Amino acid sequence: MADYDLAIIGGGLNGVSLARDAAGRGLRVILFEQGDLGGAASSATPRLIHGDLSVLERRGFWRVRQALAERRTWLRIAPHLVRPMRFVVPAHPDERPPWLLRAGLFLHDSLASRSGLPGSTTLDITHHPVGNALKRPFGTAFEYSDCVVDDSRLVVLTALDAAERGAAIRTGARCVRADRTDIWRLAVVDRGHRRTLTTRALANTTGAWASMVAETVLRQPRPAATAMQMSQIIVPRLFESDNVYVFQNNDGRLVFASPFEREFTLIGTVTHDFTGDPAIVAMSGSDIGYLCDAASRYFRERVAPADVVRTVSGVNLRPASVRRGDGTTLFHARRRKAPLLTMFGGDVTTSRLRAERAVTKLTSFYPMSPPWTAGAALAGGDFAWDRFDTEVDLARDRWRFLSEPEAQRLVAAYGSRLPAVLGDAWTRDELGPAFGPGLTGAEVRYLMNHEWARFPEDVLWRRSKLGLTMPAADREALAAFMTGVNDSSRTG
Repeated sequence: MADYDLAIIGGGLNGVSLARDAAGRGLRVILFEQGDLGGAASSATPRLIHGDLSVLERRGFWRVRQALAERRTWLRIAPHLVRPMRFVVPAHPDERPPWLLRAGLFLHDSLASRSGLPGSTTLDITHHPVGNALKRPFGTAFEYSDCVVDDSRLVVLTALDAAERGAAIRTGARCVRADRTDIWRLAVVDRGHRRTLTTRALANTTGAWASMVAETVLRQPRPAATAMQMSQIIVPRLFESDNVYVFQNNDGRLVFASPFEREFTLIGTVTHDFTGDPAIVAMSGSDIGYLCDAASRYFRERVAPADVVRTVSGVNLRPASVRRGDGTTLFHARRRKAPLLTMFGGDVTTSRLRAERAVTKLTSFYPMSPPWTAGAALAGGDFAWDRFDTEVDLARDRWRFLSEPEAQRLVAAYGSRLPAVLGDAWTRDELGPAFGPGLTGAEVRYLMNHEWARFPEDVLWRRSKLGLTMPAADREALAAFMTGVNDSSRTG
C-alpha cells in the first residue's frame, strides 16, 4: 500500500488548491514546495477576482459567466481576502467609443446576476471624486463592480485549510526523482534530509518549472507550453478615492491602477513571452516605461520610472497553441502506470474550480467524497463579506490599542482568527517586540508556527506587504528574532 494517495510537487496556487480539495475529499495528501508557498508567480498576479472585460470583448461569454460565479463563491468563502470595489473606466476619445463600453458593462451586469454587488453606472467625473486625480479632458467614466484579492495570503490560507483537513505541507522540500510504475516512488530532499515515499498519484504544479520537472525529475514528455512573464509596478499613492481605475491604453490593452497597502498604487499588468531562468525574473526598463506611460495618459500627476518603489514579476506557462486561456490541466494514466496530473497557468479567479475538476479526474482510481470547496470558508472567513467593517470595529473594541489601519490590515489577513494571533493582550507591549509600526513578535510567532514562515521575506512580502515601509534596522531585528525562534524550537 502506498504512503499517500496524492503527492503534489509545487506550492503555488494550483498546488495548494489541489491539496485542499483532495484532502477534503478524504485522500491522503502530501505537498512539497522547495521554497515558500506562493513564492513565485502566485504572488505576482494582478490581484483581481473578476470577469475580465478583455475576455468579454473577445466574446468569451461562458468563461466570463463562470468567472463571475466564482467571484461570488470567493466572496462567500474568503470575505477577508477578497474585497468588492468599484472599478472606473474613463472614456478616452481615442479608444473604445462610449456606447461600446456601456454595452459591454450592461452585458457584464447581466452575466453577474444575483451577485449582490451594485451594477454599472455612468459618471460625470468633472463633478465626482474619482475625477480629481485624472486629467481634465476626461469628463465621462463608466463604473462597475468587481473584486481585488490578496493573492499570496490566498495561497497560504488555502494551504492552511488543506493542512487542517489532513494534508501534509512540506516547505523547503524538493523532489529530486520520481519513478513511475503502478505507483510513484519519490526521492525527496526535505530540509537537508533525504527521504523516500510512495504515492498512488502525482501532480506536477510547479508553474514555470513544470516542463523542466517533467523532463528531469519525472522523466516524462515535456508539456507543449511557452513561458509568459507578467509584471506590475508599485508607486506612491496617486489618488485618494477608494476605487480601481481601468485605463484603455493606445495598443488596446487594459491597464489597472489599484489602491495598494494604503500608501501605494499598484499599476499593471504587462505580459509577454519569457526566456531564461524563472527564478531570477526581473522587469525590464521598457516594461516599466510602458506602464508609466499608460498611467500618465490618464493621471494628472505624471508617473515616471523614478517613482517606482518596487516591481513585481512572475513567470508561468501557457499552452503553446493558445495565446490566452484559463490554465491547463493534463491527465495521463494507463494500465500499470500510476496517474499523473500536470497543472499550469490560469488566473486566480477560477483556481478553486480548476482544482475541483482536476481532483475529480481521479475518482475512477479510488473512492472519494463529492466536490465541497465552494461551500467551505477558508480560515478566518466565516463571516459575510459585507460585515468586514463590522469585524474591524469588533477588533478595535477588543484590542483597544489597535489603530484603524492596523485593525483593517489584521482583519484582512486573519479574519475571525485574529484572536489566535493577538490572544488576550490588553496592551501593545504584551505582543512582544515591535518591528516597524505594524508588526509584532506575537504575529511573527504565529506566522512561523502556523503558516510556514521561515525567513523575513516570507513575512514581509507574502504573508504581508510590510516590507514596503519597514526600515532596514527593523528588518535586521526581525531576522534576529526569527533566528532566535528557530533556534529555540530546535533545542526545545
